[in-house]
Amino acid sequence: MDLCNLSGLVLMKRALIFGISGQDGSLLARHLIELGYEVLGTSRDKEVTSFRNLVALGIRDKVKLYSASLTDFRSILQVVSECLPDEIYNLAGQSSVGLSFDQPVETLDSSIFGPLNILETIRILKLGSRLYNACSSECFGNTVAHANELTPFNPRSPYGVGKAAAFWTVANYRQAYNLFACSGILFNHDSALRPRRFVTRKIIAGAADIAERKIDCLRLGNLAVTRDFGWAAEYIEAMHLMLQADTPDDYVIATGQTNTLESFVCEAFAYFGLDWRQYVEIDQSLFRPNEITHSAGDPSKAASNLRWKARVLMADGIRRLADSELQSRHLERK
Repeated sequence: MDLCNLSGLVLMKRALIFGISGQDGSLLARHLIELGYEVLGTSRDKEVTSFRNLVALGIRDKVKLYSASLTDFRSILQVVSECLPDEIYNLAGQSSVGLSFDQPVETLDSSIFGPLNILETIRILKLGSRLYNACSSECFGNTVAHANELTPFNPRSPYGVGKAAAFWTVANYRQAYNLFACSGILFNHDSALRPRRFVTRKIIAGAADIAERKIDCLRLGNLAVTRDFGWAAEYIEAMHLMLQADTPDDYVIATGQTNTLESFVCEAFAYFGLDWRQYVEIDQSLFRPNEITHSAGDPSKAASNLRWKARVLMADGIRRLADSELQSRHLERK
């Protein structure tokens, strides 16, 4: 037997990703595979989940999949005890802020009890697994200045409330049981893997439809809101870096730049040679019951401690989304 190859197998890290079928989970899986990890992942029911994002990234056959429900402690315990991962990434749960107003109970259940069940499993099994928990800028609510890790939380949606509760649960277990557990407070980040119900994908697809004369207008909500728009493939790199640090800590992950949703729309329509003002209608029914009007992040701690900095800003991100949209339409027509 080749001792070099044997050594490589022994040293291979094993990562378990809860929510591997989503945008971040799929991109993280690809990143970890490229780094030489053995990657395992879960969805609520692996037999019926399409895992279309894993297929799109060409890694469907490179990960081992399990069924697990975040709100079912027994299923979490079974999966973790079988996998015995070096690193656990919790990216599962209801992830739409808008949908959380219509499904608050499901949103809160998955956001709060998911991380709690994983933490309890690590504690009970006495594992050395390092845990990354996906938190969100929605915890901050409206930000006056750029929010950092010391900015008080003031969530304005069921999604934000659940993520804030999960953040403090992770912090409590880290302090009380000396677990290596941390939360990434991520601001908006997109890719072509986002479902169309997310407004950024809706805008890109809508502009493309108008350019192809499939529709004549696009209805949107409040365009005056400001957001920090980032690129998802970069943000999952920060998740991994958090678990490579010497000590566990929480980090804001953002570009540090804010733009109005109107400027996003303007840039997206301009890509297709369109003046957005001729095609966009404001629909009051699309306004959220408790909207965050200004959201800005300060990623300086991540830059200092993790050597992480966003490279893709809003304009470049829009071009990438639009390029992917056109490419997918071209393939569909073949």
